[in-house]
Amino acid sequence: QVQLVESGGGLVQAGGSLRLSCAVSGNIGSINVMGWYRQAPGKQRELVAHISSMGTTNYASSVKGRFTISRTHAKNTVYLQMNSLKPEDTAVYYCKAMDVNGDYWGQGTQVTVSS
Repeated sequence: QVQLVESGGGLVQAGGSLRLSCAVSGNIGSINVMGWYRQAPGKQRELVAHISSMGTTNYASSVKGRFTISRTHAKNTVYLQMNSLKPEDTAVYYCKAMDVNGDYWGQGTQVTVSS
C-alpha cells in the first residue's frame, strides 16, 4: 500500500509560480512511476508530468518548459514546480503512484490562476 498527500496549491496571478508537494508513505520501494495529474471543471483528468523509478521524466505538451517534476533522493516526496502559470492551468492537481498492485491517488490540491 502507498499513501499520498498533496500540498502547496493556492491562488496565484497569471505569470506566477507555485510548487506542489506530494508526501509519499508506505511501500515506497514498490513504486514504478510517480505522476501529477489535473482535472479542471467539466473536463477529464489529464496527465501533467510523470517521473519513473529511473528518473526519466515526461510532460504534457501544454506544460513543457514551464513545469518541472522532481523527487527527493529517498523518493518520499515528489514535487511539481510550476512557473509562468496561465489561467488555463486552473484545476485540482492530483498525485499518483503506480506499482505492480495498481494505482494510488492523493486527495488533490486546488490551483487557481487568475488573469
